[in-house]
Amino acid sequence: MAHTHEHPVHHDESGQAEILDLDAEVLAEHMASITAWLPLKSRPRHIVDLGCGTGAGTFALLERFPDARVTAVDASVGYLRILHEKACARGVEGRVRTVQADLDTDHWPDLGTPDLVWASASMHHMADPGRALRRVRDVLAPGGLFALVELAGFPRFLPAHAPASRPGLEERAHAAIESLHAEHVPHRGADWGPMLTAAGFTVEDERTITVNIQGEPGGAISRYAYSSLQRIRGVAAPALSPEDLAALDELLDAGGPDSLLRRADLVVRTERTVWAARRA
Repeated sequence: MAHTHEHPVHHDESGQAEILDLDAEVLAEHMASITAWLPLKSRPRHIVDLGCGTGAGTFALLERFPDARVTAVDASVGYLRILHEKACARGVEGRVRTVQADLDTDHWPDLGTPDLVWASASMHHMADPGRALRRVRDVLAPGGLFALVELAGFPRFLPAHAPASRPGLEERAHAAIESLHAEHVPHRGADWGPMLTAAGFTVEDERTITVNIQGEPGGAISRYAYSSLQRIRGVAAPALSPEDLAALDELLDAGGPDSLLRRADLVVRTERTVWAARRA
């Protein structure tokens, strides 16, 4: 693993890293329920976490399977450094190997023959998902399982009537970024079942988890909403009306009376779908 000072996390990445960490904290129970549900034939010894980010899946899997080791793969050196630091802090660095790799290339690094490959919210970023899925099939051990987890979209936090000055603001902000994502990330929200079948997998099971978690003012959900809407603002700003933008800025004014960090009506609302597949 590279030394910390050689690879600082870029500003944009550090904002995204914070969202990934908050997502892991807020949705820990849901993540645990997914790892418990996996239709495994035996306890995995070697797991590959593709597009591991800052480690939400890696640590959930290490906890669920105390005898397993995880190869955590990501394109971002910054994310891998954060993951490595967390592994050291938890005393599990001996069970984690980090691999920096661009999974959009034809030449994947040697990932061994894992019993379980896990890809959470990473496959939709692939330029050629079909090729990536075929590569997953090739590295899986015979009888091994591929768990593909995807989000229905960005979580929602505000009630429909909020904020009072601009009801429906959050949906309009989401609509603005979703048209952009449709162009740049066309596979987000896709049905991965047919793509898995086309890549040589048999889908054994599929499950959709509905998330609905009430937040406390100033707690993790408030911070998660704040970081998420701050990021959405950065992307959606050109498509929003001046009135919507002003209302969004009031929500994002950390010290203001209408700040997201002070609200008592925030709820994380989202869906995650997981496909469990084996080599056909």
